[in-house]
Amino acid sequence: MTTQVAGTSTAADRDLAAQPSWWQRVNKATVAMLGVTVLLFLGFSLGSSNFLTFGNMSNLATQVAITLIVAIAMTFVITTGQIDLSVGSTVAFVAALTAELLQAGLDSSVVILLGLVAGLFWGSVNGWLSAYQNIPPFIVTLAAMSIIRGIALLWTEGFSVPIDRRLFVAEIGEAEFLGFSALAWIALATAIVGGILLSRMRFGRYVNGIGAQEESVRRAGVNTRRIKMITLMLTGLAAGAAGILTAARLGSGSANSAEGFELTVIAAVVLGGTNLFGGRGTIVGTVIGALITGVIANGLTLMGVSPFLTPIVTGLVLIAAIWINLRGRSIADLVAHLTRRT
Repeated sequence: MTTQVAGTSTAADRDLAAQPSWWQRVNKATVAMLGVTVLLFLGFSLGSSNFLTFGNMSNLATQVAITLIVAIAMTFVITTGQIDLSVGSTVAFVAALTAELLQAGLDSSVVILLGLVAGLFWGSVNGWLSAYQNIPPFIVTLAAMSIIRGIALLWTEGFSVPIDRRLFVAEIGEAEFLGFSALAWIALATAIVGGILLSRMRFGRYVNGIGAQEESVRRAGVNTRRIKMITLMLTGLAAGAAGILTAARLGSGSANSAEGFELTVIAAVVLGGTNLFGGRGTIVGTVIGALITGVIANGLTLMGVSPFLTPIVTGLVLIAAIWINLRGRSIADLVAHLTRRT
């Protein structure tokens, strides 16, 4: 009996030893970016006495909210190995559409529904062309980026369309709860839903699997084309919601809004540790990445630095994140690579 117990104990020990530790399982790029976030907070708090005030933190949450909503959806797209460059144009299109429909006298609830449908429509077009017509998503969404914004510019003739501040849509942009804007709470809810969907649901497992080994997932009986199309539909839907919230926050809709927005969104996703080439996505990392992009813009503004420097810094940070993705799948791989070179 003693021998049997000992044997059982040894087998259990082997099972425990075979299980990866927390540090082996964790996305090290996300941990590194969390450290960068802490350093940014410390640096900007020393550079500006107003940075860590509650008012500025509330303002920062509002600034990050719209980026985060779209970045959550973009995480699914990039995890499957795709990309969507049309989100900025979709935001501008829906923002202009929202303002035009409100000015035409439609009820706010109807306008919100139509705005979401419009975003979903453009996402469906992108998804169908890339997933079912085998056109690379980079090409499809690059073309869509030009077409969608062009339609919005042609429709509005480049003018900003004001929104009556008494309307419900406008009130969303001004609403607050516990000191934070409605936009911030909507972004938080989106992050929670996205996190559950990616890490706890079968759809999330398919998304990660397609990015890592699409052929294996397809042979397992999964309709990979449909999954890839759905992810692009999600970015379209998220961009539609972002367009409505942009119009609500600014009190107007413009086809010129959200210029370069796709760069900020992609930067947020990649900075958080999602592999640019698919197979590894993290919603927590995307939240951190969106926060980094927002903190950089907010902190530089408070320090009186030229706003034209912000896109330069964002672009440099994005290049650094992509470089990390190219050098290895984790910070540990990067450190080992540098160690070998030295």
